[in-house]
Amino acid sequence: MKNRLFIGSVIFLLLAVLPVAAKSKEENGLAALSVKENVFVDESGRVVRLAGVSFSDPDKLEKEGHWNFKYFKEAKKWGCNVVRFPVHPYTWRYRGAEDYMQLLDKGVKWAEKAGLYVIIDWHSIGNLPGNKYPHFNYATNWDETVKFWKLMAERYRNNSVVACYELFNEPIEEEHSLNWEIWRPMMEKLIDEIRKIDNRKICLVAGMNWAYLLDEVIENPVNRSNVAYVTHPYPQKREQPWEDKWDADWGKVTKYYPVIATELGFVGAGERGEHIPVIGDETYGKAIIDYFDKKGVSYTIWCFDPDWAPTLIEDYEFTPSRQGVFFKKVLQKNK
Repeated sequence: MKNRLFIGSVIFLLLAVLPVAAKSKEENGLAALSVKENVFVDESGRVVRLAGVSFSDPDKLEKEGHWNFKYFKEAKKWGCNVVRFPVHPYTWRYRGAEDYMQLLDKGVKWAEKAGLYVIIDWHSIGNLPGNKYPHFNYATNWDETVKFWKLMAERYRNNSVVACYELFNEPIEEEHSLNWEIWRPMMEKLIDEIRKIDNRKICLVAGMNWAYLLDEVIENPVNRSNVAYVTHPYPQKREQPWEDKWDADWGKVTKYYPVIATELGFVGAGERGEHIPVIGDETYGKAIIDYFDKKGVSYTIWCFDPDWAPTLIEDYEFTPSRQGVFFKKVLQKNK
């Protein structure tokens, strides 16, 4: 009897210290995604097109009392199958890595419960190799960026809910000191650091001009596997008619590689948030969604927050804004 008790105690202790096995797709309902040619596919080979919304920074939402399952459940009701978490370097730094990771863990768990994939976005804007940024909230450096992604890789390498790592939000070619010839190998180097820990996640690489231009990708692609490309095709980037310009700027890439627009949206002239240079209307909304549908582009619309323009909601009762009315109808076609 004593021997049985001893053996039982040993087994209990071993189970307590061994790492918890990753949840399978049967347990969490979300199969791991990967890149196959120019599309995202799940483990069965089924093509998955991501369509959803970008949240505001989890730090902001938690401080205001809205980082909760209700928020995720509403995104699902809108028709989303993915949500994006923009993590600002400054908020990451002052909250502290461990505290912030707790926020992300909760978000990933709520996303899983709602049946939503997650994109984690290192939400910096600026010139990473030149260490130049337009605002302190976006300021980071190479070492911090690598450390952030290594932590993400350690935490979520076996979690299929976290589908993509968006390596850097919006690179800026300040005074032409940054270009694709510099950016592409830097992103390859960053991917290599991640792959030492997690070789399965999709890595999202932004284009030039505030994550808009992908015109050099076909001739000079990122030389790593399981990579997709990011564009932010806000209406001010080009004048109407847009389609031919979108083709030249980033749309032609969709023939060869997956493209995801992790930000898009519009604010009408005279409306709240018009200081953000994304003046547009439903004409733009229809044009960009029709173009995405034609090309099979995935997307997350900015922003599922009543304060960050262009906003999709007027309040935390989730009353749709003007663009929210339009894009909610688009998303609900996916339900």
